[in-house]
Amino acid sequence: MSELPDELWRQILEIGVKSCDFTYRDLCCISISSRRLRRLSDDECLWSHLLSSDYPSSSSSFSSSDASSKFLYKLRLERDRYKKAEKHRRAVFRKNNQIKAHFKRLEELEEGLMEETKKLTRTLTELSNLRTVREASVALRVWQPEVIRARQRQIVEQCSVSVDSRSRTLDMELKLCELQISISRKALKAEKRRLDVAKEELASLKYHPLKYYHRFVDSSSSEPGIKRRSEDVINSQVKQLRSS
Repeated sequence: MSELPDELWRQILEIGVKSCDFTYRDLCCISISSRRLRRLSDDECLWSHLLSSDYPSSSSSFSSSDASSKFLYKLRLERDRYKKAEKHRRAVFRKNNQIKAHFKRLEELEEGLMEETKKLTRTLTELSNLRTVREASVALRVWQPEVIRARQRQIVEQCSVSVDSRSRTLDMELKLCELQISISRKALKAEKRRLDVAKEELASLKYHPLKYYHRFVDSSSSEPGIKRRSEDVINSQVKQLRSS
């Protein structure tokens, strides 16, 4: 590498940049290889071409500036990163609000389902009482002991509404309650599914591979087996050094 002249290296870098094979990351990686490549990769021509190809709108606005193209490229890159970060924060905020709305909707559905269940219980209780009244009115038509007959007469007299009409009304209310409960359960299930999807989307938005990689490394290094094996390797290396 040291035998190649600077002019040849400069042409190689220009070909890479102009053919769109080299990005700013590639130039940065090349610049940390050696002092010579760092000096060559900082060439104004390379960064000017990158600036005009990646940010054509900004290259015309910064044409009268005295700053270097590398500095302008870095400035525009930081602006784009800031915009992307703000966009990401807004997306996370919207997704959190969406999850809160799902939770609120779930609470409303659960409250409505509870009310319909209570209404169904009351309807069934009233229907059971009306059946008792109907059975008592039928039993009054046959002979029974006076004590039982008096009790049945009292049950019939306590009912102030028509048993048949009220039974038909309660049957309709019972069917409506069952239908409403079925609809509420389906809506509740669908809302829970939407909530799970929103949670998964939020987790994917918050996911960062390097953060989870560091967590994995920290958790794995804290395991006693791995720590013991690393200590054994170190001790064996120390023994080899002492013996030599």
